[in-house]
This record gives sequence, C-alpha cells and structure tokens, in this order.
Amino acid sequence: MTNIVYKIVPEILWQEARQKGVFEGAEIDLRDGYIHFSTSSQAKETARLHFAGATGLLLVAIEGDRLGDALKFEPSRGGDLFPHLYGNLPLSAVLWEMPLRLGVDGQHAFPEIMP
Repeated sequence: MTNIVYKIVPEILWQEARQKGVFEGAEIDLRDGYIHFSTSSQAKETARLHFAGATGLLLVAIEGDRLGDALKFEPSRGGDLFPHLYGNLPLSAVLWEMPLRLGVDGQHAFPEIMP
C-alpha cells in the first residue's frame, strides 16, 4: 500500500480534532514543534514508554504519502528514524482509528490489522 504511520492519542483530543477537521497535536507535539508519529515497528514501544497503563487512547493510522514534504523521518530513540509531521494533520489523511485498550497483561493490545 503506502507509507503508513501511527499516532497514539487521547480520545478526547481526537474528538476535538474531528470537530475542527484537523489535528493540531497533543501537548508534547505543540511543545516540540511537530507531531510525533511511530511506524508499525515502533508503536508498541512508544505505547510502553509514553502511555504505560493509560486508558482512553486511540490508535490512528495515517497515510504518510498524503502528508507530503511536511513528514520527515528523523533520528530519535536509539538512533531509529521516527516520523515527524511539521504542520497540522489533515483528517483526510487518516485511514482508520480504533481504541487502544489495555490487555490482561497491562500492555496495550494492538490490532491485528497493523503490519
């Protein structure tokens, strides 16, 4: 398919984005000057490190190719290249969204449709 990136976001922030038609970012995104995303191979570790035990989250899949040059892959945790969006996320680039629930082991249960 295309270059898919993922955003873990509190559902309340996503509801605001739906009303506006655009996601401007969470607090950390606004502070850092870009929207933090993860690739499919990075998302579980992102959830473990930054959202441990959190409820009320959504996992949002975004078609990275629709973000153009505003999407950059830059070194971050351990030198791994993470996707960062320099600008707002238009909801037209969203492929799907779903609740990111905690499993019985206390870890977030990611959907099987994620590669």
